[in-house]
Amino acid sequence: MWEVMFWSIVACVLLPWLLVYLGLHVVQRGIIFIDIAMAQMASLGICLAVLLHLDLESWTTFGIALGFTLAGAAVFSVTGKRASQIPQEAVIGISYVVAAAAAVLLLSRAAEGDEEIKNMLVGNILLVTPREVWERFALFIAVGILHFVLRKNFLLVSYDRDGAYQKGLHVRRWDFLFYAVFGLVVTSFVRIAGVLLVFSYLIVPAVCGITLAHRIGNRLLIGWIIALIGGIAGLFLSFWWDLPSGAAIVCTFGAILIIISIYGLLRARSRRAPTRLPS
Repeated sequence: MWEVMFWSIVACVLLPWLLVYLGLHVVQRGIIFIDIAMAQMASLGICLAVLLHLDLESWTTFGIALGFTLAGAAVFSVTGKRASQIPQEAVIGISYVVAAAAAVLLLSRAAEGDEEIKNMLVGNILLVTPREVWERFALFIAVGILHFVLRKNFLLVSYDRDGAYQKGLHVRRWDFLFYAVFGLVVTSFVRIAGVLLVFSYLIVPAVCGITLAHRIGNRLLIGWIIALIGGIAGLFLSFWWDLPSGAAIVCTFGAILIIISIYGLLRARSRRAPTRLPS
């Protein structure tokens, strides 16, 4: 068992930390579905590579997928206006639907289309290789350093957008940089994890952290713990019950989110309950 799961466990330990951090930005910006939309755009690029019979692990395939995500980054940075009649979530939703439909159309022309549609959605992290883990870990470290160096402006744009405008920041440029780097991370992870698992890693731990804590540092810590528990528990469940690994991890995250949401609700009610004075 350990021989089969070793590198997938390593992936679940080394990779989610950056996804949790980016997820906090996404949730704070109120654009929850941008990650699944950009993951779908990356998948669309991979589907094009399948149709062209390219090596899916080649830099050419990665470049095509990244090109689609950068196009999405440009669109989302332009549509993220302070005041607009069209909510950005509508643009994100339309982008996701069109990208998903285009991916299905491309794969309908490929002999292995049905299998690729499944991999596109849920992936198979049990098949991850040491090279894939270390390449993505190195990329995530580089992105993490970039975010640390530019953290003041990134956090200001995400957490106090009006304040960013008042300070004279070119918010759209910072939006594009954020989305471009975000797309790079999503593109690198979606091939081994699938669209649904990428979304779960980005959103569920971040939501759990926000539910249980107020400070960013505490939210990050809680999110990392949730990502670690959900990922490894889902892997073991998929192995023991012979289930698809990606779907098992996603459902495990769902169960954890339900438990934490109930706990958060009960804690909020107990705080609002009036304190009875002794007679």
